[in-house]
Amino acid sequence: MPKTLPMVDISAPVCCAPVAAGLVDDTAALEIALRLKALADPVRVKLVSLLFSSAKGEQCSSDLAAAVGLAESTVSHHLTQLRRAGLVESERRGMNVYHRPRHDALVALCSVLDPNCCT
Repeated sequence: MPKTLPMVDISAPVCCAPVAAGLVDDTAALEIALRLKALADPVRVKLVSLLFSSAKGEQCSSDLAAAVGLAESTVSHHLTQLRRAGLVESERRGMNVYHRPRHDALVALCSVLDPNCCT
């Protein structure tokens, strides 16, 4: 039986010293790992890429589903995981849900991994 991870609120951007600065504590390591786990799927990486490259700064679920060639329900599942990790924001407007990347959260994650990457 797989070991379940503890529940941690990872909806806010990661906020800790860069991993290169020294040994991170257990809490920080878990928070970083959970965010990376949310990105550890090729479809999710592609969805984040599509959101960042959107001229409007956001995309609706149906457009994202068409772009990745998957059912809207499958894309919705992936976006839920990204939203729980605080990497994507979503807003319902009528019958559509629009998604946009959380730039601050992704920049913070990059900075935690490599403090020189986003300067």
